[in-house]
Amino acid sequence: MRIVFMGTPDFSVPPLEALVDAGHEIAAVYTQPPRPAGRGKKPRLGAVHARAEALGLPVRHPTSLRDADTRAEFAALDADIAVVVAYGLILPQAVLDAPARGCLNIHASLLPRWRGAAPIHRAILEGDASTGICVMRMEAGLDTGPVLMRRETGIAATETTGDLHDRLSDLGAAMIVEALDRLDTLAPDPQPDAGVSYAAKIDKAEAQVDWTAPAAEVDRKIRGLSPFPGAWCDIAGERVKLLRSRAAEGQGTPGEILGGFVVACGDGAVEVLEVQRPGKRATSAGDALRGMKLPARLDLRPNGRA
Repeated sequence: MRIVFMGTPDFSVPPLEALVDAGHEIAAVYTQPPRPAGRGKKPRLGAVHARAEALGLPVRHPTSLRDADTRAEFAALDADIAVVVAYGLILPQAVLDAPARGCLNIHASLLPRWRGAAPIHRAILEGDASTGICVMRMEAGLDTGPVLMRRETGIAATETTGDLHDRLSDLGAAMIVEALDRLDTLAPDPQPDAGVSYAAKIDKAEAQVDWTAPAAEVDRKIRGLSPFPGAWCDIAGERVKLLRSRAAEGQGTPGEILGGFVVACGDGAVEVLEVQRPGKRATSAGDALRGMKLPARLDLRPNGRA
């Protein structure tokens, strides 16, 4: 098929590569414009932009799809279908209607569970036992279109958002190739009205660990916000990111260090397995403790205000 591919972050790269490897013609790749990054704030290409250029594919990065000229340029590509994966811009109806066979979206949840921007984070934060990928025919509503294919996968007890992100990206890549091969025989399954939930964008204000919360909730926060934005706590004036954890035995005053990097919570305890200090690389908690002394009790609030 002649495809317009629309995606921006790392999650979207394996599906793009899979479509190229399957022999489809990529008429154009649409992605978010380069963003200022790093200390110098120089524009940096997104992951899809960089990969598309490496593959020799034409790249377009409009700031919006709403103006008439941009819509006309999109329609002029005369695509059979558009494949959309974490693109980041709303597709107006004129864009949805332009490809001869419409637009398909790879969404990282079992719709209608977790429509919206952060389905992988929210699935772990809320303690879901499983999640998956849906290939959906797009319509004007937010992730409301009928589902053509769905695959479920369990969420492991120690899995982080980063781990699950990579697994679901690969699953979505395999599924979109299969979906295009079977497009004539797949029956659209309308989403039910029951069970709808929305995965709001992650706010950095959510990231501070509250040691008075139950251990299960603290563990999910650490894993669900890893690697970005990273759950954190204050240790001797440093904002230390906590990137991996697991439930642990023990009970004590919230924030109390029970040994190693085992921390008492409001109910139960959590063992921190991986951390990142400011300006340093992520490392195992054991390695970090060789150069960082933990207090007897971690502050419940930053700057020493318990």
